[in-house]
Amino acid sequence: MRTTRPKALLAAPLVSAALLTLAACGGSTDSSDDGGAKPAAKPAKTVSVKTADSELGKILVDDSGRTLYGFTKDKPGASKCDADCIAVWPALTSSKDVKSGSGTEAALLKETKLGEGAEQAVYGDWPLYYYVGDATPGDVNGQGLDGEWFVIAADGKLIKKAA
Repeated sequence: MRTTRPKALLAAPLVSAALLTLAACGGSTDSSDDGGAKPAAKPAKTVSVKTADSELGKILVDDSGRTLYGFTKDKPGASKCDADCIAVWPALTSSKDVKSGSGTEAALLKETKLGEGAEQAVYGDWPLYYYVGDATPGDVNGQGLDGEWFVIAADGKLIKKAA
């Protein structure tokens, strides 16, 4: 004689297995669920200013050796470089304090607020900038441009000789 089980008894193990599989996938769509926390953002890198030897003598550079410039139209500690200017002469900015590196005087390194939490590094009286025409570390292609842009020496003074 043949016995039959009720269909509900056969379906129960299948439903349980399906629920376990879905639970293992963690497919929650509840946006308030903290279980899928995003990885923490990388902390902002600390930037430092140091000196490097160049054809112009010892000059200020950043961590990667990129030359830093001063703009003669700037006022002590305050940038006069507008948006068009910044497109060619990006400011050395950081959301963390800029550190004094080898060959520099810590007392000369300051920062000025630019808004939105960013600060521009200032050395002596000069806000610091890069030049987009410098392709590799050590380039000084911005030296003397328009008679307004010059590299900065370790003493915080502009070096106005030709490259």
